[in-house]
Amino acid sequence: MSLPTGWTLAASAFNLTPDVIRAERTAPDLAATLVEREIAAAIEIELGQMWRGFPDPPHDDAHSFRDRLAAAGGRVSIVGVSIDEFVGGRRRTDAERRAFLEPQLRAAAAVGATGARLPIGQAGSLLEGLVPLLEELDLVLFEEAQGHETPAARPEAYDRIAHLDTPHVRLLLDISMLMPALPVTYLDRLERGGIPTDLLRRLRDDWRDAATHDAVIGLLRSGQVPGPVHTLYMNLLVRFGRARASDLASVLPLLGAVHLKFWDLDDADHRISDPLRDVGAALAAAGFTGTLCSEWGGQDWLDDDPWEMTSRHLSLAAGALSDRHSSAFLPRASTQ
Repeated sequence: MSLPTGWTLAASAFNLTPDVIRAERTAPDLAATLVEREIAAAIEIELGQMWRGFPDPPHDDAHSFRDRLAAAGGRVSIVGVSIDEFVGGRRRTDAERRAFLEPQLRAAAAVGATGARLPIGQAGSLLEGLVPLLEELDLVLFEEAQGHETPAARPEAYDRIAHLDTPHVRLLLDISMLMPALPVTYLDRLERGGIPTDLLRRLRDDWRDAATHDAVIGLLRSGQVPGPVHTLYMNLLVRFGRARASDLASVLPLLGAVHLKFWDLDDADHRISDPLRDVGAALAAAGFTGTLCSEWGGQDWLDDDPWEMTSRHLSLAAGALSDRHSSAFLPRASTQ
């Protein structure tokens, strides 16, 4: 299976968070193993998960990690960074926000990354002033949009990227925005948690219906979401989107990277592979080049092996993005 020229499949070290939490191996060691086990040659890392000293980790550690990946034929594609908006109970000033972010960008350059990633709109008024630093570091700042953060919902954030018109600030699209149906294992978890039958039916059969969204809000406002699944329930409002690839046509020229978000591997009705094919066709038509990174979000309710999940998802993605069907059906992932 061959992808279009300029497309690179990558894997996110975030997928390994369950192993990072177990702390039997260090986060850098786990991340490097994605390359050393030949799961992916390009990987994304989360800076806050990797080294002590965040937001300004030792550059010697970053250089050593870069060299270890290079020895195995790999590299860091994008580094996840963040802005801590508050300090001492007050909101940081713009100067303080930049001072918090700048060492993270320098660490991303030290590790040899192509770019760093922030949630769309978080940089805000800092964005234009960061461009000279990004040029100095030869780094791209990717603003990530996911879930419900469509161009229609966040026009000002997308417009800011377009108005800057620089290759050093680009859009990163998470395909959680393009979900035709909810993850089967997630729905099973909600059912076991006691979500009302009528709403479950809507969630299973009519996810993209606006009336389903209204029903989700209605149950939340009623205070009747069962406690054991309340946090998971909020994914319906934040992490799971219902847009279509055609809704993104106007912003495709801004795109520099893609997150191939997946939750489980139940693709019996193509609820995983259809969005991959749709976005793949749109990217090909737009002349996209960049990384397409496997990112597992289902660890919140699944205890499957992250290495196997990542490897199998990359195989499925390679088939779907090259417009070829996988050679074998993916069986349903286990649930907790």
